[in-house]
Amino acid sequence: MPPSAVLRRALLALAVVALALWTALTTSPRLGLDLRGGTRIVLETQDAPGRRADAEATDRALEVLRKRVDGLGVAEPSLARSGENRIVVELPGLRDPRAAAEVIGRTAQLTVHAVTGTAAAPTERPAADGTRALRDPDAAGYLALAAPALTGDGVKSADAVLDATGGRGWTVDLAFRDGAAADWARLTGEAACAPAGDPARRVAIVLDGRIVSAPAVQSGVACGGGIAGGATQITGGFSAEEARDLAALVEGGALPVPVTTVEQSTVGPTLGADAIRASALAAVIGLACTGVFVIAVYRLLGLLATIALLLYGLISYAAVVALGATLTLPGLAGFVLAVGIAVDANVLVFERAREEYALLGRAAALRDPRRPLAAAFGKAWSAVADSNVTTLLAAGLLFAFATGPVKGFGVTLAIGVLASMVTAMVITRLLADAALALPAVRRRPALTGMAGPGRLRTRLNRRAPRLMARRRRWFTVSTALLLVALAGIGVRGVQWGVEFTGGRDVRYTAASPVDADAARAAIAAAGFPDAVVRTTGDGGRDVTVRTVETGDAAHARVTEALTEAAGPVTVERDDLVGPSLGGELRTHALLALGLAVAAQLGYLSVRFRWTYAAAAVAAMVQDVLLVVGLFAWLGKPVDSVFLAALLTVVGYSVNDSVVVLDRLRELRRKGGRLPLAELADRAVAQTLPRTVNTGMGALFVLAALAVLGGDTLTDFSVALLAGVVLGMASTVFTALPLTVALESRAPAPARPARTRTADRTGAVV
Repeated sequence: MPPSAVLRRALLALAVVALALWTALTTSPRLGLDLRGGTRIVLETQDAPGRRADAEATDRALEVLRKRVDGLGVAEPSLARSGENRIVVELPGLRDPRAAAEVIGRTAQLTVHAVTGTAAAPTERPAADGTRALRDPDAAGYLALAAPALTGDGVKSADAVLDATGGRGWTVDLAFRDGAAADWARLTGEAACAPAGDPARRVAIVLDGRIVSAPAVQSGVACGGGIAGGATQITGGFSAEEARDLAALVEGGALPVPVTTVEQSTVGPTLGADAIRASALAAVIGLACTGVFVIAVYRLLGLLATIALLLYGLISYAAVVALGATLTLPGLAGFVLAVGIAVDANVLVFERAREEYALLGRAAALRDPRRPLAAAFGKAWSAVADSNVTTLLAAGLLFAFATGPVKGFGVTLAIGVLASMVTAMVITRLLADAALALPAVRRRPALTGMAGPGRLRTRLNRRAPRLMARRRRWFTVSTALLLVALAGIGVRGVQWGVEFTGGRDVRYTAASPVDADAARAAIAAAGFPDAVVRTTGDGGRDVTVRTVETGDAAHARVTEALTEAAGPVTVERDDLVGPSLGGELRTHALLALGLAVAAQLGYLSVRFRWTYAAAAVAAMVQDVLLVVGLFAWLGKPVDSVFLAALLTVVGYSVNDSVVVLDRLRELRRKGGRLPLAELADRAVAQTLPRTVNTGMGALFVLAALAVLGGDTLTDFSVALLAGVVLGMASTVFTALPLTVALESRAPAPARPARTRTADRTGAVV
């Protein structure tokens, strides 16, 4: 490589690392609610029952909700429109979603009425002239009200105030706009003309069809003069929280369209902090194990790759922070997983370097050990690019179709893939070129890690496998495994999570271990015989209860029943999804999987022949069905986190197949007239060390996540562990045999032989 090109790469790498370090030290990460604790509410706007509102009405509702949320006093709230008619509200630190949903979701139609007298019964709907009768909050009776004299649009501000001197406790102070102030003075002036004790001397303040306050005009107010100044108070024996909520409702104004809660999730701060610690520890342990393994296998090159992996972690973390991406629990898992996958490009290059070293010869390689490495980087680029593109396709589908925290997984996985290409193809190469140029390294070729083929490759060279001769056996085994998986799906059924069916999933923590059967019996006796109750965590102290009912009253009954059976419990996580949204998310999940298959098939058909693409996609579909079948037999829930794992399995499975198929294509181009089955066996033998070493890197990280990641990430890790192992096996025992079978039925057209001519120097070209 010319010195100028080396200098440019070195300057680029130095700039990237320096910028990443500065960003990581100066910018704090944006944590999702599942990591820092709080409540997430998804609201759906409707302009009529069963009919969704348009984007313009949703935007108007969003502005009203923003004012209400500001009035709740929540630090750093986040509100955003999602799609045409949904609003996502994130309230960090808020542990009571019921109170928040009640305040921000109410229509809050504030009106002020003159009281005309008493009534014998309430009026369900206002009469044609606007009159109605409502319950008197200060007496056991009803008040007859005139048509509204004021609406909430005339309120300029509303504040919760503690009236310590007047003894009225917490009140809400109202300030009216100019026109409304005159109407208020007129209304109170007319009421002041009525004698003391007459109901007509009172003014009723009505919120959503309920009288919240009906104070009498004081005796000092002149008849016809009214209360000037454009201000008043709403009294009613409010608590501090009730006064603040009412002020937020009044000042925010009326929602232009009704809203309903379709999704709600609450996470305690302790759970999020534990998840961060567990994920960080899993990352450290997984990276340490991967580093030790790579160094043991590739020696000096492995050490340089480990340094590049550390820089990869820095660069990808800085990219997440710099982009302002929200770091979620699945996102952390994606970040940790990408560490394991990042070693793949290095392993591809190093295994190729061993081959190039052997082809070049020991003497030539000793003169310049950088030559086989440079050739390896050039020849491995195609496989590196193809395998990373397939993973990026899966990450893009996750971002497009997932919701909430799982989107973060797609973001961090995509960033990790791009960062791994930079570290492997630029930083590792620079470090390796510099190290291999040292005289001390040249004198010790065994130190480089390229001089020997490695134990696995040595065994394969002694006795090359003849796997393709037993294609029918592998097809039989694959078919049997598929039948077992399909039997699990058919017999046990897929346990769809709350996200995909609708319902409520609450995780409790008890002070002492909980007997699952006793808890299940108590909850069934409370009226929930179909509730799914599981105990997990530290000694069975964590209890997860899943019910079809989503109402707060049902939730309170479940909590009460569990408390009676297990003692005091604390809600650590509360997920609620409406049935309509659950069905929609399930459709999106299935669509994402279908598009993943189509996208991989389309890309591979462009890069390879259709036979290669069909074989790789068939192996990938087999892996997906086997993982789903495994979860069906184990009775584990299929939720959005599982979807993230499944789409990652899609990317990993195709990634592994692409590497072997790329080598088969290369061998076929220069393999002369050797049978395709023999070339396929050679492709397996030449790439199996890479498959095993890359898989080991991912398995270290996933095993650490499975042990340390907690309940949420354990299922995620189990799905990926199964996917990685199945992906390695399906490449050898499904993708390659199927490619050979398809090629034998539909062989590629013969390529015309190139004419060999001599140039002016006599060399044959």
